[in-house]
Amino acid sequence: MAPKKDKKPKKSTWKFNLDLTHPVEDGIFDSGNFEQFLREKVKVNGKTGNLGNVVHIERFKNKIIVVSEKQFSKSRVPKKKSTQQDGWNSDQTETLEKLSGGHHSTRELRSKLGVTRPALETMEATAASTSLPDPGDFDRNVPRICGVCGDRATGFHFNAMTCEGCKGFFRRSMKRKALFTCPFNGDCRITKDNRRHCQACRLKRCIDIGMMKEFILTDEEVQRKREMILKRKEEEALKDSLRPKLSEEQQRIITTLLEAHHKTYDDTYSDFSQFRPPVRNSEDEGNRPLRSILTPSFSGNSSSSCSDHCTSSPDTMEPTSFSNQNLNEEDSDDPSVTLDLSQLSMLPHLADLVSYSIQKVIGFAKMIPGFRDLTPEDQIVLLKSSAIEVIMLRSNQSFTLDDMSWTCGSPDYKYQVSDVTRAGHSLELIEPLIKFQVGLKKLNLHEEEHVLLMAICIVSPDRPGVQDAALVEAIQDRLSNTLQTYIRCRHPPPGSHLLYAKMIQKLADLRSLNEEHSKQYRCLSFQPESSMKLTPLLFEVFGNEIS
Repeated sequence: MAPKKDKKPKKSTWKFNLDLTHPVEDGIFDSGNFEQFLREKVKVNGKTGNLGNVVHIERFKNKIIVVSEKQFSKSRVPKKKSTQQDGWNSDQTETLEKLSGGHHSTRELRSKLGVTRPALETMEATAASTSLPDPGDFDRNVPRICGVCGDRATGFHFNAMTCEGCKGFFRRSMKRKALFTCPFNGDCRITKDNRRHCQACRLKRCIDIGMMKEFILTDEEVQRKREMILKRKEEEALKDSLRPKLSEEQQRIITTLLEAHHKTYDDTYSDFSQFRPPVRNSEDEGNRPLRSILTPSFSGNSSSSCSDHCTSSPDTMEPTSFSNQNLNEEDSDDPSVTLDLSQLSMLPHLADLVSYSIQKVIGFAKMIPGFRDLTPEDQIVLLKSSAIEVIMLRSNQSFTLDDMSWTCGSPDYKYQVSDVTRAGHSLELIEPLIKFQVGLKKLNLHEEEHVLLMAICIVSPDRPGVQDAALVEAIQDRLSNTLQTYIRCRHPPPGSHLLYAKMIQKLADLRSLNEEHSKQYRCLSFQPESSMKLTPLLFEVFGNEIS
């Protein structure tokens, strides 16, 4: 079993001032003996060459020893009585003994360092009160106090928490190498109001709380820093100028479309109560498998002509995009399964819902910038060919991924897959419709992107029967450019990655859904019993096959 490794104590960097009663011998510093002596006893955290004015030493068994060349007058060190021999108490003697490592006597070490008892007291007292704080310990909501004068601090400056005034004072004093003299006893209490009265005590307080002149930038470093800041600002300005921005016209287009959508989409669904009521409870439908209400032409491959089957079994219809859930159709080899028209209990309600939705789509289209510039004939062509696609797009707002349903207010208007099958839809339409709704929902489109996509869907120059395709294309290009610019400006990554391409793919998916819907509608409208449940507006938009 491997021996347990002792945990290394957490390292902290400290800086203090040890008053010296007489100059340190030049030979000690010049020869490097003094530095070598210290490094043999404790680890030194600082420069490895000439120690300069300050030697940084890490903690040693809770005792912090830091030596400075700087001279202080004896009068600044208060003398205290002691019952210990030679004026040293046991803790101070132990500290020096630990430094000596047993190779020097306490008296020899004191003599070599030129340290007096009061000086060591000052050193230890300072060590206990000026540890370097962890920035993570500060609460941003709690006002920070300057360690020098008690004013409101603005952050860490030169290794200590200070205000702007004391930061500037310390920098100026260090750069000028100023020597201040206290006119009093050298222990003035520095406050916000009197900090200018005694520069000596203020500077001493700066040093006591850990401010370090090594953190002060030279004039060359300051200049380089200013140049870097200026360069960074110029780069940001250039980047900002190259970043695409919405033009005033594009912003107006988005604002207009948002207003149009809000006027034509009631997210309270209060008007649904005016439709023919939904009928879901039928004695033989409750537990009936899905396959029993589907014709073979749409439960398998429906590439054959719809009219071949519609005369014997109307195979679904309804331009509604209201229903979803994962469908697990039971396997069946019985080709004689047909649709019982008496089971289309939801057809009247959903027919009213789609008629209502078409009216709202027309209202939205009229407010698309440039749409009214088209001829009435082109407007009608665009609306008839895109109505069901826009309804499917709009219905995504009420679609929920949790249960794959459309929730439109009260439970009566929560539309499931079974509701759609009761209106005549087959899996050929329902399955790709669900897939489309899930994919569109996962794009997490902004409302601005959603309304732009609806407008682009309506204004498509490739619709059959369009006369002035060039004008329609110009309007669509304006909308497409607005959408692309909006995505680059306002939609943050990673959601914006290939978002425009994904949205255009959704328009292609809608074309396929539109085609399948048309097949199912034609089959439904061939049957007088089911066509009687439709509305005049549906006949106007989708055609009247029975006529």
